[in-house]
Amino acid sequence: MSKRLPAAVLATAFATLIAFMGIGVVDPLLPLIGRAMGATPFQVEWLFTSYIAVMALTMLISGVLATRLGGRKVMLLGLSLVVFFSTLSGLSPSIEFLAFVRAGWGLGNAFFTSTALSIIVGASTGGIASAITLYEAALGLGIASGPLIGGFLGNITWRLPFFGTATLMLIAVIFSYFLVREPKREAPRSAKDLFRAMRYPAILINALIGLAYSYAFFTILAYSPLTLQGLSSIDLGITYFIWGILVGISSVFVVNWLRPKLGPVRLLQYNLFGLIAIFIAAGLVRGSSLLVVIVLSGFFCGISNALFTTLAMEVSPYSRSISSGTYNFLRWSGAALAPIMSGLIGQQLGMQIPFFIAALLLVVGVIALFVARPILERALLENGEPEASHSHHLATTTQSI
Repeated sequence: MSKRLPAAVLATAFATLIAFMGIGVVDPLLPLIGRAMGATPFQVEWLFTSYIAVMALTMLISGVLATRLGGRKVMLLGLSLVVFFSTLSGLSPSIEFLAFVRAGWGLGNAFFTSTALSIIVGASTGGIASAITLYEAALGLGIASGPLIGGFLGNITWRLPFFGTATLMLIAVIFSYFLVREPKREAPRSAKDLFRAMRYPAILINALIGLAYSYAFFTILAYSPLTLQGLSSIDLGITYFIWGILVGISSVFVVNWLRPKLGPVRLLQYNLFGLIAIFIAAGLVRGSSLLVVIVLSGFFCGISNALFTTLAMEVSPYSRSISSGTYNFLRWSGAALAPIMSGLIGQQLGMQIPFFIAALLLVVGVIALFVARPILERALLENGEPEASHSHHLATTTQSI
């Protein structure tokens, strides 16, 4: 197991888990914070949008910094910023201040996220596919456990989950400091390299379709808690914990099983069709039926998360940091729009309308994927790992986990 998963990989995966826990920890707190601070749905959704918007913008420089300062240094800086700003989140006196420090939290998470995947890929002995599988497993578990911790600690006070996240992240900083060593450093890059990478058709296509998907993903993660009226913070925490478990299971096990059979692009097409049906259903139902639909969406979200991330690394002829930074900048741009737009639209036009808008964006994404499929598959053949190799790497990583 240690041969497959070096200490640096395990420490980075643990930090990834805690970092993405910080995204989901706010989920069950949204109604509580809204009531405690007298905030509207539009104002509450700024807690996600400020966080994700800063993440997206920082992706333009975080990968570049990693090639100049080293991925380990940038990762540790990001983790330390998360500790600082998550602590300030728990001390926030107003919704405006909380949105501001959540932006700082997003800054730290961007420094970490852009380098974590690169470090895991660089330090892993199992190839790109196995490294990404581990990364997505940690991401899924983090997203799953965040709402659970937020729900139970938030039942005491909405401030406590922020302090809990800061404590766990401090542990991640310590582990990463002692266990993570700098993988082979890439040649120094500049921000121009990211924009140059965007001109590569396969990278741009995958990232733009990922942008549409990320909008839909954060409509579920950041907005849907406001539509589940009458649930306590604990109930919301359990709901999104189950959702996150499905994200993790499908991103690790289901993708490993289906990808060799269908190929990544065709599997992504089928999966997006499933998500479109899920979002249409979410717009039509209410109450317990809506809760079930939201939970089931986790299955499809996990598959999409793994496939988009894998394609981002494998269709690209560029270095790890440039590939990750380019994809994440565009992907998180879509994610940043979803919370605030959904909150505003839901407040003005009806709480179910944002689900239909997400479904429409996914339809656009599926059409684009259908048209661009030859370009993506050609890029996979030129730059990616052989499909048979994927099957082997994914299977061994699944067994290790």
